[in-house]
Amino acid sequence: MTQSNARSDAEFVTLEVADGVGTIRLDRPKMNAISLQVQDELRRAATEATERDDVAAVVLYGGERVFAAGNDVKEMVDLDQGDMVRLGASVQAAVTAVARIPKPVIAAITGYALGGGCELALAADVRFAHEKAVLGQPELLLGIIPGAGGTQRLSRLVGPSKAKDLIFTGRFVAADEALEMGLVDRVVAGESSAAVYEQALAWAAQFVGAASFALRAAKECVDRGLEVDLDTGLEIERMQFAALFATADRRIGMQSFVEHGPGKAQFEGK
Repeated sequence: MTQSNARSDAEFVTLEVADGVGTIRLDRPKMNAISLQVQDELRRAATEATERDDVAAVVLYGGERVFAAGNDVKEMVDLDQGDMVRLGASVQAAVTAVARIPKPVIAAITGYALGGGCELALAADVRFAHEKAVLGQPELLLGIIPGAGGTQRLSRLVGPSKAKDLIFTGRFVAADEALEMGLVDRVVAGESSAAVYEQALAWAAQFVGAASFALRAAKECVDRGLEVDLDTGLEIERMQFAALFATADRRIGMQSFVEHGPGKAQFEGK
């Protein structure tokens, strides 16, 4: 296994790279509360994962005990409106940076993924959860609303009615219900919650050696297309489709298909 670690100056969030898969790892005892420092480190880790050519896909992971139990309420309790007007963009920027990593991103959810932790999971393309995981957006119980994309990404993922139910009530959702409503994509059983991370790594590993520009284009088409009307989305798709004909991987993939059949191309990432 080939492994390299990210910056040594990060205290709570690291990017670890092994065999082409990057793991953005939260490690802020006890519950991975997302403070302003964690937000900054998440943003920097996402930027690094975006820029590194040796990272084909990314796993978001908080460890075996908890994904992230929410934003740091103790840090926010004395803030006023002026403070949050100044800091609000930063609150969203970290999650947005993760959402905009132009590579497949999967969240491996253990324990609690609540509030800001749930919003971070929503920024991934796919979510695997341990059978004992719990998700939710309980901000209303604090007299506020989700502020890092929860009202927008959750409603796009599960539909407005289910999103409103979770946000209005602030209730927690067990893994099986989260799977049923589409909040997570797979529930992993077993005594050890580490199995979620192992399955997430396996999912991410399939993209090592894939056509990276095509993956980037596909992700952008889906994500941007959800933000616009159908005709505009189709135009985004048309432009991305045509642009891929300038890549070496398109030539390699089509030539390989003609000569050897599907699934045998050796892409170069160019």
